[in-house]
Amino acid sequence: MRNYDIVFLKHFSQVIAMLVSITIALILLGMYLNGYRVDPPGAAAQKATHERIQPMGAVFAGSTGAAAQAAAAAAAAEAAKGTVAYDGTLDGSVIFGNLCTGCHTAGVAKAPKLEKAAWAPRIAQGKDTLYSHAMNGYNGPDGGMMPPRGGNPSLSDAQIKATVDWMISQLK
Repeated sequence: MRNYDIVFLKHFSQVIAMLVSITIALILLGMYLNGYRVDPPGAAAQKATHERIQPMGAVFAGSTGAAAQAAAAAAAAEAAKGTVAYDGTLDGSVIFGNLCTGCHTAGVAKAPKLEKAAWAPRIAQGKDTLYSHAMNGYNGPDGGMMPPRGGNPSLSDAQIKATVDWMISQLK
């Protein structure tokens, strides 16, 4: 080999080494900068997020809201008419155990527990008043509250009367 061939080979090797080192440096710089990039979420992730942050209920305000709320309550009552609660049983203990016990054993919303002292003034008003409060609901002056039909609109009048009668018979 001649001297100019050796010089050319030396310079060519240096240029190739420099290009390889620049390429490696650029690849590493790209990887480093890519680590800071945030990918936009996909369609499935956006849909899941949207479903997760949806409100659980609706707010009714003003006369329009009251009308919407009344319409929703009427639709729920209409849907409940076709069903019979607890397979139509007239066993007050079954209905009490499944529905009424939540409030009347713990005194929730000032519901009277099954104790004579709590029920004496109510019984003095008569069974018809008790039936009416159980069927139509009651908001007492002391803050006590009974939802209509115990919160289950599919209860029949006969089931409510049977449950009230059972509760009175169980007073201690």
